[in-house]
Amino acid sequence: MPRALISVSDKRGIIPFAQGLIDLGWEIISTGGTATALRNSRLPVLPVDAVTGFPELLDGRVKTLHPLIHGGLLARRDQPQHVAALAHHGIVPIDLVAVNLYPFQMTIAKPGVPFEDAVENIDVGGPSMLRSAAKNHQFVIPVVDPTDYAPVLELLRKGGVPDEVRRKLAAKVFAHTADYDAAIAGYLTPKEDSLPGRLSVGLERLQLLRYGENPDQRGALYVTDEPRGMRDLRQRQGKELSFNNLLDIDAGAWAVACWASRPACCIIKHTTPCGVAVAGSAADAFSRARATDPLSAFGSVVAFNTVVDESTARAMSDLFVEVVVAPSFHDEALAVFAAKKSLRVVELPVSRGVTALDYKRVRGGFLVQDRFVFEPNDQGWTVPTQRRPSEAEWVDLHFAWAAVAAVKSNAILLAKGERAIGIGAGQMSRVDAVFVALYKTRQQGHDPGGAVLASDAFFPFADGVEQAGAAGVSAIIQPGGSVRDAEVVAAADQHGIAMVFTGKRQFRH
Repeated sequence: MPRALISVSDKRGIIPFAQGLIDLGWEIISTGGTATALRNSRLPVLPVDAVTGFPELLDGRVKTLHPLIHGGLLARRDQPQHVAALAHHGIVPIDLVAVNLYPFQMTIAKPGVPFEDAVENIDVGGPSMLRSAAKNHQFVIPVVDPTDYAPVLELLRKGGVPDEVRRKLAAKVFAHTADYDAAIAGYLTPKEDSLPGRLSVGLERLQLLRYGENPDQRGALYVTDEPRGMRDLRQRQGKELSFNNLLDIDAGAWAVACWASRPACCIIKHTTPCGVAVAGSAADAFSRARATDPLSAFGSVVAFNTVVDESTARAMSDLFVEVVVAPSFHDEALAVFAAKKSLRVVELPVSRGVTALDYKRVRGGFLVQDRFVFEPNDQGWTVPTQRRPSEAEWVDLHFAWAAVAAVKSNAILLAKGERAIGIGAGQMSRVDAVFVALYKTRQQGHDPGGAVLASDAFFPFADGVEQAGAAGVSAIIQPGGSVRDAEVVAAADQHGIAMVFTGKRQFRH
């Protein structure tokens, strides 16, 4: 009689899987809560302590760590000395292991979880059984993923699990235990330490993509366990998401998260905004953001930080959009969007204040940094110019400083009435970024007179300020810190510009 060892924290699908094995003549051995669940479903089960002849110890910390278990898992059936050792010690081979682990990642994701609770959710026996079964997968079927129960059962009904399938199941086990160990290592590393000497990042492939940035490149979406991240993305309608769609979705969702209490809309093209605005409603925020640069908004990704209602959906009906992303959608909005079959509608939670490490790929490695977190307060801001901003200018300066954080550097953003009217992104010199922002402003019929300007980094020369002043810009916000700050401030004074130093750079490479 073949024997299966079943011990699962996640009990999805385990009862029909066990029933299927029993129907095929398998004997089931199990532990603790899993054994109880099987018995409650009237399935015959052999407790693990009946196999080992030893009771569970230390509040369940020691259950399966026993030669009668691991001998049955690790013995090679094609080695006579292994078979003889099993017979000599009375060890019955185990032919299948269905195990998933204590929910460590779910436990530490809970706010304020006590350290003791986290430690008790570090599984020891489960990974040991999985690794033993995966190492010996030619003779033991290792199953760690509940979605594999049905395919494995079907193969067993047809006569057996082929070697290539066993190998894939084993690979899945080692990937799973590696992710599990990486999460534990990350949790135990003291947060006050410098960046760790070694990083392990667990990534799960969420979906294959048609291709990468270009059609001749393969592509897929891999996710971590980070809360309110891409793992939580939910597509409500439309064509398959592309590699570039996902890049723009991430950029847009991050951009609108800068505003916590006002409806905001950001229109993204090639991971940088071509329109940004806040307003009293999502519909008004969209209309104001679109007015920044209506031509560039064609074929864009439109992101909101609030629910999208019917009026917002109707406001978007005459514009070709690749993707709409928001935390949620009213049913009436989805009904409006349904008329555009190719439009992708995506729900993604707002990720605000999530502290984590940020990774950028380089050949043969990664650059790692603390994730940029936008600071909405004006603590530490100073005014070095003769004129201070007016009350209306202060409102727009706060908006512009938040909006420019999402723009690719070198970044300049002009704003008026809490909406962007011109954006200069990704330029090689800051004065060129000012030129582009002013050009885009005038191109769309906006007047730069009385607008405010935000710069993501300091002005290295006075020329950008002089160009802005000649166009009628009335206030500027920038980090400051240049060796030529005195010249820059003097140029602002000459044009009657109020200037604010934030003391913080907001590069986005």
